[in-house]
Amino acid sequence: MQNSTALPKIVRAHVFISGRVQGVGYRYSTVDTARQLGLTGWVRNLPDNRVEAVFEGAREVVDDMVRWCHSGPPAAVVKDVVVEYEVPEGLRGFEVKRVE
Repeated sequence: MQNSTALPKIVRAHVFISGRVQGVGYRYSTVDTARQLGLTGWVRNLPDNRVEAVFEGAREVVDDMVRWCHSGPPAAVVKDVVVEYEVPEGLRGFEVKRVE
């Protein structure tokens, strides 16, 4: 019988956060929190005033990060968080991305 706790399954969550989430330090708080949790990925502002982020890591850690997104930093007012699970890309580090 295999021990399922040996290697955590890596998941990728693609998250869209809406509400008052730009101009309140949301991206930089996301970077700090994700790095503290040991996740990889990125975060950026979108032209429609949402914040978009990708988190890769162990499922329970990614789930913790997604839960954090529902509140964000103190100045944020989060209205909605949409999560899509995707195939992990094996990202390195966590950064703020520029809007294309």
